[in-house]
Amino acid sequence: MKFIDEATISVQSGDGGRGCVSFRRERFIPRGGPDGGDGGNGGDVLLVATSRKRTLHHFQYQHSFKAANGAGGQGAQKTGKNGPLLVIELPPGTLVYDAETGALLKDLTTDGESFLVAQGGRGGRGNKRFATATNRAPRFAQPGEPGEARQLRLELKLLADVGIIGLPNAGKSTLIGAISAAHPKTGSYPFTTLAPNLGVVATGWGAPFVVADIPGLIEGAHQGAGLGIQFLRHIERTRLLVHLIDASTIDSQQPLRDYHAINAELRSYKPELGAKPQIVVLNKLDLPGAEQNATTFQQALPEIETLSISAVTGEGLTPLKSKIASLLDKCDEQLP
Repeated sequence: MKFIDEATISVQSGDGGRGCVSFRRERFIPRGGPDGGDGGNGGDVLLVATSRKRTLHHFQYQHSFKAANGAGGQGAQKTGKNGPLLVIELPPGTLVYDAETGALLKDLTTDGESFLVAQGGRGGRGNKRFATATNRAPRFAQPGEPGEARQLRLELKLLADVGIIGLPNAGKSTLIGAISAAHPKTGSYPFTTLAPNLGVVATGWGAPFVVADIPGLIEGAHQGAGLGIQFLRHIERTRLLVHLIDASTIDSQQPLRDYHAINAELRSYKPELGAKPQIVVLNKLDLPGAEQNATTFQQALPEIETLSISAVTGEGLTPLKSKIASLLDKCDEQLP
């Protein structure tokens, strides 16, 4: 399934029902007076975040949503039925913008959080409401008020504690599969991963944390190269980055080339991304020449602590999880 992280939809709440013009007609009561009931209110449109949804894919083919109108009033002072609530489900992490003004209306971050985006029109009042001492038989009623119509732009930014970044084929999906219960598709060719994968990591000694592998980062990604900006936005909500580097392909002449290239893309997209805490991890130590390349990298960047792992064999994964948990605790302590 294609990963959809942006969509534009139109929503409209229901119109209010028309008020009723009616007069009481019963035997022996020739002048019973007005008894027209009010119209029902139109249905509201409610956006709800739910973990049952992981992408905005369900808006790829349906772009228009309209709540039901309220029913008209009836005689004997019967009020028309209200239009039912229209619920639109969104994945947690969805930002809701007004498509016309660009204003942010709501950031739905937690499961079950809701936002009333369009209120139904109020039902019109029946002629019973307009009876006075001087006008005892009003022959008019109110029409229902129209509902609200809005154009919305939806943007999904994944909610994860940790973002795994790196060039294609660095082993991001393999790593997330090794440290969590996620089972992402992996392959020996670039751009195997076409959608971010989420996994929950249980360390056994602290609170679990959520990791996401961010695919498609290459040089020029901030300008749309490769899968580009489509996935850079998902790094914004993370508190910590794991910068994964394929140690088997490190260039002995320019060992920091790939490392600097990815960091340059983060800063070019948004400077604050380049300032996020990072753990530099050298992967694929099980491959020939990787250990020697890892040493070359560490010597070229002595001011940065690096970890060496093999996501395939499991070597170094426990220290990595411990390091992630420790830095996340420090991030929590810095929160206001």
